[in-house]
Amino acid sequence: MEKNCFSDWRLIENGTVIPLSRGYADQPYFLKADDGVLVLICTTGCGKEGEQGQHVVCVRSEDNGQTWSKPTAIEPPSGVESSYAVLLKVPFSGRLYVFYNHNTDNIRKIPGDKRAYPDGWCRRVDSLGYFVFKYSDDHGKSWSKRRYTVPVRKFDIDWNNTSGGKICYFWNVGKPFAYQGKAYVPLHKVGGFGVDFFTSSEGVLLCSDNILTESDPDKIRFETLPDGDIGIRAPEGGGPIAEEHSFAVLSDGSFFCVYRTVSGYSACTYSRDDGHTWSAPDYMRYPDGRKIKNSRSATFIWKLSGKRYFYWFNNHSGTSYADRNPIWCLGAYEIDSPAGKKLEFSQPEILLYADDITRRMSYPDLMELEDGSLLLSETEKETARMHRIPCGFIKNLFSEWEKIEIKITPMPPDEPLPVFFDREGGWERISGKDTGRGFSIEIYIAENASGVLLDNRTKAGRGFSVQLTEKKHLEIILNDGRSELHWASSFALNVSQVNHAVIVLDGGPKTISMIINGQFDDGGMERQFGFGLFHKFFQSPAGDKLNRSESVSDFHFYCRALLTAEAHRLWVNYESKIIVR
Repeated sequence: MEKNCFSDWRLIENGTVIPLSRGYADQPYFLKADDGVLVLICTTGCGKEGEQGQHVVCVRSEDNGQTWSKPTAIEPPSGVESSYAVLLKVPFSGRLYVFYNHNTDNIRKIPGDKRAYPDGWCRRVDSLGYFVFKYSDDHGKSWSKRRYTVPVRKFDIDWNNTSGGKICYFWNVGKPFAYQGKAYVPLHKVGGFGVDFFTSSEGVLLCSDNILTESDPDKIRFETLPDGDIGIRAPEGGGPIAEEHSFAVLSDGSFFCVYRTVSGYSACTYSRDDGHTWSAPDYMRYPDGRKIKNSRSATFIWKLSGKRYFYWFNNHSGTSYADRNPIWCLGAYEIDSPAGKKLEFSQPEILLYADDITRRMSYPDLMELEDGSLLLSETEKETARMHRIPCGFIKNLFSEWEKIEIKITPMPPDEPLPVFFDREGGWERISGKDTGRGFSIEIYIAENASGVLLDNRTKAGRGFSVQLTEKKHLEIILNDGRSELHWASSFALNVSQVNHAVIVLDGGPKTISMIINGQFDDGGMERQFGFGLFHKFFQSPAGDKLNRSESVSDFHFYCRALLTAEAHRLWVNYESKIIVR
């Protein structure tokens, strides 16, 4: 089979590789230095994550990530573990600070849960020691020889950890930020090590009131927030894990924080007093109240221009580290609430994918460019890449709030249905080509509908059918003559009313999704995944003459995978009786 190399910016192989390592590459975070060059830091090593030799490096790019300098080691690979670095730039002076874990005392083992470590000792030691920083006054070309320790106040989770507080366990993936002359650096405290590595975790902020103005590193002060002895934890009943906190400052000065849990959902909280106290943790929600699904994986947010924010997540309710492909995103927009500004979230869109479903993209960073496009980094823990997100995609993401007109053109009635996998000469050929094409079906379902709604299948079953099951779930059947796939909505339609549905077959990531009455079906409480997958060798939904039930008042085909925002717009147009095509 010919490699999937069509021009789809979402395909990770179409990104630019960042030359960092021959083994492990994590957290490729970047910013623009005052000389106009991108400075990127990364945790890397020749072995696997957590092995000795893991260290922090820096690279620079003069062309927005197309090419990079050779890595500069901030800490040597021959030293103790240095890991999980984040960058802060000081306004006016342009100084760069890099914060990271450092196993300064060269601790080689720590107490661990015997279910994971039969002899009672965990020998992975990259998430403990001291939180330290170095600085650069030449835009990342070189870094201070000396490292400086950040004082971190101990919380209950530290005093009760498996060392009794003698050793602090922690790491960080959250980006620092500045507000009203102060800088804030996230940190994730850890209670112990066991099955799935961390057994408990919570978040804090390290606030410095003088790092943005003080040039002497020895004089820089830090305060550990929030007040009290408990950090930012999971919502009540959400489990012992609350980690990888990501922050954004809203226009009224409120701090928004989102983080991962093992409940299957992203959690969030707001601070209205500069991080000293936080609202009761809750799950992130769509405007209709549904909880936003996310596994134990990166869940990051970035501030864009205006009232807009960009959110990265995995869009399923798994509780493990698995299933990070495809990557999804949401737009977020500031709205008013009685407590102050808050964020409202869009419907989900596919952001990135890999052909190999086992790939696990994560730990991204993002920067908005002048033309409205976004520059995005990510890593599979082995290969780190840069990607350009088109401004058209971003406009669609925020179209609901910014009232941007979306023009969507259906397929002509005589146009053949798309081919997803082209055999190039017939079924007897072994080779073929992944076309990456998509197909969408918009269907208006009348009251009291039942049974088969649309059907183009041949007598042998080849083609597609859209139907309502006995329990009134919307189902699509796909058959290419060699294989057959069924995928249904996770909930029953209310057939006492007219329903509008868009079924999207995306030939890039090979996903099937349904947007019903303007809402993306995320699987609800019934399923971990709202979206399904069809296999990469599925040829086409083409069949015979299309039959349409009387239960279908109207329908349209589209020769591509519609965005969720476009499907939602079709629903809005239908509701308002304004058809924009």
